[in-house]
Amino acid sequence: MAPGRNRGWLLRLVIAFGFAQGAVSMARPAVSYRALALGADERAVGVIAGVYALLPLFAAVPLGRRTDHGRCAPLLPAGVVLISGGCALSGLANSLWAMALWSGVMGLGHLCFVIGAQSLVARQSAAHEQDRNFGHFTIGASLGQLIGPIAAGALIGAPDMAGSSALALVVAGAGAAVALTSLWRIEDRTAVTSRTGRGERVEVGRILRARGVPAGMLISLSVLSATDILTAYLPVVGEHRGIAPAVIGVLLSVRAGATIACRLVLTPLLRWLGRPVLLTVTCLLAGALCAGIALPVPLWVLGLMLGVLGFCLGVGQPLSMTTVVQAAPDGARSTALALRLTGNRLGQVAAPAAAGLVAGVTGVAAPFVMLGALLLLSAGVAVRSPGAVGPSGDAGAVPRTRRRSSVLRRPGDI
Repeated sequence: MAPGRNRGWLLRLVIAFGFAQGAVSMARPAVSYRALALGADERAVGVIAGVYALLPLFAAVPLGRRTDHGRCAPLLPAGVVLISGGCALSGLANSLWAMALWSGVMGLGHLCFVIGAQSLVARQSAAHEQDRNFGHFTIGASLGQLIGPIAAGALIGAPDMAGSSALALVVAGAGAAVALTSLWRIEDRTAVTSRTGRGERVEVGRILRARGVPAGMLISLSVLSATDILTAYLPVVGEHRGIAPAVIGVLLSVRAGATIACRLVLTPLLRWLGRPVLLTVTCLLAGALCAGIALPVPLWVLGLMLGVLGFCLGVGQPLSMTTVVQAAPDGARSTALALRLTGNRLGQVAAPAAAGLVAGVTGVAAPFVMLGALLLLSAGVAVRSPGAVGPSGDAGAVPRTRRRSSVLRRPGDI
């Protein structure tokens, strides 16, 4: 299949990702509520949220190496099976240790799916299509993040918090399994030629030294950590402020809906501001808004803050994917994407654990101040990130030798 042709594979991939991400987004707050019902405190919730990323932290680079010189499509159904099993078994678990274990399995499944899917997009998209196709791909994630929390909030409620959260986790497992119906026709025909062109393995250090890769990794880590802690800790904030689970689900979905809206208008925003300015402004705003969640604001103000925050957070992920892919050496794109995911998972391990520690000492709203500081640091990195345009302003028109060390400024239409 030639890159850029027959986008039916991309639509099926987006649908599958929507179901898989919806299951994870439904399960994450459900895990927090079930852990609270089983007697967990804020620190234990942070540990369980961190274990979700622990197994992927060690598996990302080996999977990326294998994908660089093999097929990535088989990772998709494997990831769905692990997500489905991890969700359902978390609902059936009756101890915090078991919940942590199955949360890790869920995270490993999500990693497998995302590495396979991102590698597929990178391989089967022409250079000038990558920003647009990664934008479409992340819309699938945002749709799942929009629907998942609403579904969780509709199912979870007092007086039987333990039982209703368990039901939500089992339903999430069933929802993830639906993603398999969109995957059976997706093929990775580009892997056949990539095997014949295998060269020496590109060292991790060389990938990390490529201009644009570290910046893309930090921005992605910050944005994902913010999304992750919002999902895991907004229910805890809601419990302390007397906000019902259903309302928390709506608030999380407002954030996801704003992220979708951002990605729909990403092209004109990039044309207007350029990549470095857009990343800097959105990271600055997101940092301020994350810190603002710590304030005891009225519910409508909290909803407005989460909407603007979701819009700002929608910029980082698709642009960081293209940044890393374009900056990576030849033959190491999947490994570079895996390194980006390793950074994400490192943030998902460290950020919830640190959030749990901070929350246990200074209160449940304090983790959002910590997130604000991390996003402000990312804004400092983003303002120094390189930007370039090719002839006529078309993304992808930069020659390959320049694209390794530069970041494209505008994507195709989203």
